[in-house]
Amino acid sequence: MARPEFTNTVVVRPLPEQSDPARGQHAFAYTITIRNTGDVAAQLIARHWIITDGEGRTEEVRGLAVVGHQPLLRPGEHFEYTSWTRIATPHGSMRGTFFCMTEDAQPFDAAVPEFALAAAATLH
Repeated sequence: MARPEFTNTVVVRPLPEQSDPARGQHAFAYTITIRNTGDVAAQLIARHWIITDGEGRTEEVRGLAVVGHQPLLRPGEHFEYTSWTRIATPHGSMRGTFFCMTEDAQPFDAAVPEFALAAAATLH
């Protein structure tokens, strides 16, 4: 039986040039490496993010693709992209899901475990 699976690594860095703490704007870049750790080729179709600031306020973001790409990954291949977000506090978190599809049209979700939005955050 085919086993579709994508796993993700996230690295976060603050973006002081895009932040304005006096106005409650703290920006962070996040680089995600998506790796096909399954045994079938599959494509990332869409994303769903839940972004939470340090006071518990949440924002949900849904959309097709990641930075304009819907990568098709064969087993062992990876795709890396960088994006960014802005929150109202100096720290917070993000978590999400990538909606994916195998080449034979079997859907599956690839979770992105919660990661910190802070000055020096990394999650593997």
